[in-house]
Amino acid sequence: MSDGPPPAAPAPARPPLDAAALTAALTGSSDLWRAVEVVEEIGSTNAELVARAASGEPGGLVLVAEHQVTGRGRLDRTWTSPPRAGLTVSVLVRPDVPAARRAWLSLLTGVALAEAVAEVTAVRTSLKWPNDLLAADGAKLAGILAESSGQAVVIGTGVNVSTRADELPDTGTSLELAAGAPVDRAALLLAWLRAFETRYTRWVEVLGDPVGSGLAREYLAWCSTVGTTVTVTLPDGSTLDGVAEAVDWDGRLVVRTEGGTIELASGDVRHVRPVRREG
Repeated sequence: MSDGPPPAAPAPARPPLDAAALTAALTGSSDLWRAVEVVEEIGSTNAELVARAASGEPGGLVLVAEHQVTGRGRLDRTWTSPPRAGLTVSVLVRPDVPAARRAWLSLLTGVALAEAVAEVTAVRTSLKWPNDLLAADGAKLAGILAESSGQAVVIGTGVNVSTRADELPDTGTSLELAAGAPVDRAALLLAWLRAFETRYTRWVEVLGDPVGSGLAREYLAWCSTVGTTVTVTLPDGSTLDGVAEAVDWDGRLVVRTEGGTIELASGDVRHVRPVRREG
């Protein structure tokens, strides 16, 4: 009998998503979603839908990639995930709301995702403004990137589902690691898209009003940024310290600093992090 090292653990089962089944399950009772497309590999789901939006593609399309090879986060950061280990999804919508209100779509997406994760996995999460879903220990579970193309908006979401610790950056985690149990990607995707539709429909009906739609209240209930002392790193490399006091009517973070109150759009900020106190 050999005294060599034990055999490596088998790779986790990562079954593919079924586009036809997802489309049938989603569109039968939906007034928003038209179809779910699943591709085995793509450069970027967001880039694909932005290009299709520019060519006149109507809203209501969901594009899912089993493996995304040139995915982008905010500020052109890369987003990578092993094949079938996560949910890499972009959706195309054409909201009839004032342009300034469209910044709320990233926040709306985060609320819908947090609710879906709670429903499907019971994992406790929070939202870090403007676009991250965090586990209870502060590790990143998902990121969101919204891009405009004329009157259309494409919202991309990348969720770590079955990603192992050795496949993740030090700051990341996955739903299966947080839950300690397998997570059904299809169930999570459907729950998220249905939660998104509920909020999106209500938000569009009141022309993007975050208060009248209830979105502002729901976002603040999930948000772990508002009410904390933060350090904000700006695009020029400078930083400022203050207290994140609110999210304003246009989805900007309101930060009170020693020099006064400022409103920060997501494009103005490279990083918002809580101030760690010693002791």
